Amino acid sequence: MKSKITLKDIAKELDVSISTVSKALKNSKEISKETKDRIKAFAKFYNYRPNNIALSLKNRRTKNIGVVIPDIVHHFFTTVFRGIEKYANSMGYNVIICISDESFDKEVINMEMLANGSIDGFILSLSAETQKKNDFTHLKELLDQGIPIVLFDRITQEIACDKVILNDFEIASEAVSHFVLSGAKKIALITTERYFNVSENRKNGYLEGLKLNNLKADDNLILTLPHNKDNTDLITKFFQNNEVEAVLCVNEIFAVQCMGIIQHLGYTVPDDISIIGFTDGILSQNSSPKLSTVAQHGEKMGEKAAKLLIDRIESAEMEEEPFRTEVINATLIKRGSTIN
Repeated sequence: MKSKITLKDIAKELDVSISTVSKALKNSKEISKETKDRIKAFAKFYNYRPNNIALSLKNRRTKNIGVVIPDIVHHFFTTVFRGIEKYANSMGYNVIICISDESFDKEVINMEMLANGSIDGFILSLSAETQKKNDFTHLKELLDQGIPIVLFDRITQEIACDKVILNDFEIASEAVSHFVLSGAKKIALITTERYFNVSENRKNGYLEGLKLNNLKADDNLILTLPHNKDNTDLITKFFQNNEVEAVLCVNEIFAVQCMGIIQHLGYTVPDDISIIGFTDGILSQNSSPKLSTVAQHGEKMGEKAAKLLIDRIESAEMEEEPFRTEVINATLIKRGSTIN
């Protein structure tokens, strides 16, 4: 039995564009008879069947875009969604949001559910399980069907699509330098599993910041926490067993949790230990003291992601255009948890 082929496969084999294949199979007058006959013969030989999803996208736009995010608890993802919806609505598009809840299976199910002609494209931040499994088959299949995807924040280089990311490496290095300017030398990092691309980039930025300030990295001052467990005991033991003057946390929840534990142990923030976290959310703005943080500009990231997707949906010429990666520059906001 011949394996199922896609428009992309036909285009590659016959050295033509996907658009040319699509038009030829629809008997478009734009394509020469010779080219149409060649493409149709090839498609017939390999039992090509038009994909209903792709047809729905090509023949009629739904003016809906699907958004899949890992969770709704983190302030960052809610601000990204706000930016997506703001731009999409201004362009006449509606937004359908699904939560993967950090689950690979839920991510796949959500995308399959929406990819039935309900949406024109996806904006997605990868779930924890997807990054851990390193399995992106579901994304590749959708792209092969002609459904455009934009990845944001949690991305993978294994998928060729438009992306929007934060300058995690640079801003983490800047945060370390801010600690050093305040007099700190024993600077810790609270991070999570390395399969999270953002956490790994922030860790590398932290290490670069130490290097730029002539400080030696100390593995004892790097605490890696599971992202989905109660880490109170691990954090408590870390600060009991290590002399720390400042700590960079890769997310807001870790930072606020660390601040509470540090104060419970009898230390003063920021006089004894300074803290910087990522995400300028409600927790950061209402903690005591207020948390110095990295503003990730989620709304701007969402707007950029929506623009990339809608541009790709509405411009047939972009089918052959190279994919773009937009970088959002984060901002270090200095508050009461650091010595300014």
